[in-house]
Amino acid sequence: MPHWSVYTGNSQPHDGIDRLPDPPPWRAFDGEPVLRPPRDGDDETAVSPDRVHRARSYVASPESVQLVNAALVLRRPLLVTGPPGTGKSSLAYAVARELRLGPVLRWNITSRSTLADGLYQYDPLSRLYAVRQTAWRTGDGVPAQGVRGQGLPGGDVPGGGGVEDHLRLGPLGTALLPYERPRVLLVDEIDKSDLDLPNDLLNVLEEGQYEIPELMRAARHSADGATAEVLADGTDTPVAVARGRVRCRAFPFVVLTSNGEREFPPAFLRRCVRLKLRRPDREQLTEIVRAHLDTPPAEADHLIDRFLTRAADGELATDQLLNALYLTGVAGLDAESRDALADELMPYLSATADGDGF
Repeated sequence: MPHWSVYTGNSQPHDGIDRLPDPPPWRAFDGEPVLRPPRDGDDETAVSPDRVHRARSYVASPESVQLVNAALVLRRPLLVTGPPGTGKSSLAYAVARELRLGPVLRWNITSRSTLADGLYQYDPLSRLYAVRQTAWRTGDGVPAQGVRGQGLPGGDVPGGGGVEDHLRLGPLGTALLPYERPRVLLVDEIDKSDLDLPNDLLNVLEEGQYEIPELMRAARHSADGATAEVLADGTDTPVAVARGRVRCRAFPFVVLTSNGEREFPPAFLRRCVRLKLRRPDREQLTEIVRAHLDTPPAEADHLIDRFLTRAADGELATDQLLNALYLTGVAGLDAESRDALADELMPYLSATADGDGF
């Protein structure tokens, strides 16, 4: 492999990320204070059996390996497009596992997602309630002087009334913290977003930083330098944010997935490394089956051929083949019953292919 490559695609964990070449001068970041990366077990939701299995069994193509390394070296997002079931999201987990980059930060995109959702969530109503509770306890109806601030309109009040007590960083906001190693951020199905999100996201990823206005306002009333302790995504351990500004140090490895349901603006595309995943061929399918099923059934070759024959007439996903292989293997069916069950488990993903469309 080229000497600049750190990701190999062989699924064996290593510390090759420490050999990552320096970033281009225009992609160097210097955020502080430097944070140690979390361990895999620090976020229980990120180490579910499904995600662990997908990371361990992912089969990367040579093109995928090359473009992952390109995105890592250039400190650019990786835009992964392809049909459903080709392993777009699994790639993020595989890279995080091999390079020991900690739990994957996942942001699932819907038509209502906004940039603010990914950066942080702030609950002003819970803060107002906390301030009123404090005022009630003091007996004078006026928020007390805070330990690090001035009550409302800024800073802290006793009893959890500070802004940071009601604010939590989102997956994007957490990925841009000044970690000494890059975090892995999966922005899943970005093609489902509204028209503005790609460009809004582009600006933050281009700058590698963002601001939290609520903390910046509180900082103006703070008496001690305005460093707030806020919770990050996937952990209950607070991190320090100075004066409401966050800047990354190691640019995160950002994987943006798309099923190709929409076009993206040229300005967005030119700032991404683009990887297009295609349907696996027979050799790749055999390798995928071997990686997922330690002892594939004797009928694996037959069902792989049947899958490829059906896939020529309509859209199918690889996990449909895996489901069919596993279930027909444990059911102990005869050949005719096995084929019938496999066809039931491998319906076309589009209505037109099944003859139900127009």
